[in-house]
Amino acid sequence: MQVPRISASSYSNTAPLVWSFLYGQNHGKVEIILDTAPARSAELLAHDRVDAALVPLIAYQEIDDVRLVPGVCVGAKERVRSVCLVTKGEDLENVRSVALDVSSKTSVALTKIIFREFLGFEPKFKSVEPNINAMLANADCALLIGDPALALSVPPAVSGGLTYRTFDLAETWRKYTGLGFVFAMWMTKKDQVNIDFAAARDEGLAHIAEIVSNYEGELRLERADLVKYLTGNISYSIDDSMRDGMELYFRLAERHGLIARAKEAVFCNL
Repeated sequence: MQVPRISASSYSNTAPLVWSFLYGQNHGKVEIILDTAPARSAELLAHDRVDAALVPLIAYQEIDDVRLVPGVCVGAKERVRSVCLVTKGEDLENVRSVALDVSSKTSVALTKIIFREFLGFEPKFKSVEPNINAMLANADCALLIGDPALALSVPPAVSGGLTYRTFDLAETWRKYTGLGFVFAMWMTKKDQVNIDFAAARDEGLAHIAEIVSNYEGELRLERADLVKYLTGNISYSIDDSMRDGMELYFRLAERHGLIARAKEAVFCNL
């Protein structure tokens, strides 16, 4: 019997969702593909190369016949820390150009919504590789995601000898909407997926100490701060505020032409 194939990004914030498949009770029960770019997992799912994938939320609106796995996500109720806009000191109201890290379409769409819907203007957007110094050499502002953004979340935000100002995207979203935000979810094209992603999440969260040990040498964070990030900033379960935030995000993405039409959330059977 062929084991299911799943895919996810290898950022630290996805680690509690995949730990069980790599080291825990689900080890050997699935074939797992890890990649540094969340958009890569969406591509694998869209082309039927995996049975389920942890992908940026906007992919739900872009992949045909896809379903959401209920209850499990990578999101934030208030502040996410690993998705941010970075400037050389300017307020967002003074930004006229934004360099976009395109490795997560959800964050790109959220950035455009923030400027168009909440700030009321359209800066010039350009897609570039995620290197903060290079990004800000040719733009007023940069969208940075994942562990590179997390490294700048601890004041002072310094890289390459320069000090930057950061704007947390989940915090900014909540400022204008009062809602939480979902950045990624497990998705599948199947009516039923025989993988208990919620139990896998719970096992991962029970092994935060091991996860932190795997990442603390790679990130510019103290161990206690990384624990706080994974257990306090990131939410791996969806509450009502985050679900409402997801629905509003889809509606605003449609309003601003970022998706063709906002389809309702459809969930697979477990």
